[in-house]
Amino acid sequence: MILEFIFRWSHVLFGLVWIGMLYYFNFVQTEYFKEAEASAKADAMEKLAPRALWWFRWGAMFTFITGLYLLHRVGAFNGVVNFGIIWLGALAGIFMFLNVWLIIWPNQQIVLGLKEGDGASAAGKAGLASRTNTLLSGPMLFGMLGSKHHPGIESSDAGVYICLAVIVLIELNALFGKMGPITTVKGVIHSSILLTAGLWSVLAFV
Repeated sequence: MILEFIFRWSHVLFGLVWIGMLYYFNFVQTEYFKEAEASAKADAMEKLAPRALWWFRWGAMFTFITGLYLLHRVGAFNGVVNFGIIWLGALAGIFMFLNVWLIIWPNQQIVLGLKEGDGASAAGKAGLASRTNTLLSGPMLFGMLGSKHHPGIESSDAGVYICLAVIVLIELNALFGKMGPITTVKGVIHSSILLTAGLWSVLAFV
């Protein structure tokens, strides 16, 4: 029990670091870069962004590792039927983790000049993945907190599978699609809230 508590505490702590940095990038740094003078932006890209990205990606890594342990402990690997809502949050979190390490970080290295490549294309790919992670952060948190044992949240097998399919489609858009309504800060915030409410409705009524 003590070990499980330590992992839960660590999972929340690392998650705060990860999602906190995600919101910083999407709500603060990106908007600042749009208005900053060239010299200030260059200095921030050289000294600030790499430090922030270090905390961002390693926060994601240790959130993922501790999350896998907790999934094993609660028995979520036994199947989607009994732990559907937990799997909803887990799948969103796994995609978000993969986006960090396989899309955002490699492309940000190009944007920051740490390795060669097409900066404009890399910025677009990293931006879409980052906005997608912000979009998925609402459902991810809902899945963490909204297990079947909480009042007012029930799930049928069909409802769970529909919600998981929606998460997969959103991730496919991150890989091959466009920003759409998540282009702006307000857009991605509103979209995340609406997505969470929509998935909750499906679980409650399907």
